[in-house]
Amino acid sequence: MKSEIGIPEFIYGTAWKEDRTAELTMAAVTAGFKAIDTANQKKHYREDYVGEALLELYRKGLKRESFFLQTKFTYVNGQDHRLPYDPNDDFSTQVKSSFENSLKNLHTDYIDSFLLHGPSTGGELTEADWEVWASIEALYQAGRAKMIGVSNFAIHQIKELVKGAKVKPMFVQNRCYANRGWDKAVREFCITNKIIYQGFSLLTANPQIVKAPEVLKMAQRFGVEPQQVIFRFAKQIGILPLTGTTNKKHMSGDLLISRIELSQEELNLLSSLR
Repeated sequence: MKSEIGIPEFIYGTAWKEDRTAELTMAAVTAGFKAIDTANQKKHYREDYVGEALLELYRKGLKRESFFLQTKFTYVNGQDHRLPYDPNDDFSTQVKSSFENSLKNLHTDYIDSFLLHGPSTGGELTEADWEVWASIEALYQAGRAKMIGVSNFAIHQIKELVKGAKVKPMFVQNRCYANRGWDKAVREFCITNKIIYQGFSLLTANPQIVKAPEVLKMAQRFGVEPQQVIFRFAKQIGILPLTGTTNKKHMSGDLLISRIELSQEELNLLSSLR
């Protein structure tokens, strides 16, 4: 089986929702979201609560293939004591254990997108990274993960991975900062190499941009919220956006950004804001 929706237009992120994860996942789907991002990392995500929401949605008649589910493998140094694998196992076994646990949590037999949550260090890729990536490649080749990728990777690490991987990443998911050109180097590399760039924290990492007079003026012109202007800007420069909003009104509004179109002059202006 595979998701019926293909590559999503917008992704709902479930990080930092804790006990509200199921409720907010339900609300996001009700608003129209078809893609859900989570991770097997209880320190910041409750993947099991996402699964609870999915079970309820299935009871209401929705089908698994109606959703695009994305989850991640996270190293021990990104976890708390609630590990989804035995830390004494080799990395390949850790990946397999985490993946199987994710399938159980999400009540599915496949994952639409499986990401390495971050490299083991900030430098060059390590033997651990290559072992983990080989295990992720194997899940893709077996058809159990329909797409694969990485998150929180710097440009030099992505270039190294693309050069040495048997299966290159299909997604790169990074936090976007306006003062870093909205991750310009990574975005441009992704475009050149036909990798889909996912951007998260588009609002929370850039509160000064959301409140900027230029953005407020554009929002007023279009009759939308400034957050919608930022998301539309992201889409138009090649970013697949994630939102983690807990506001049900914003959930619905975010999905309407295709109704507005920013001019090239406006895109240039927004790109220049710091």
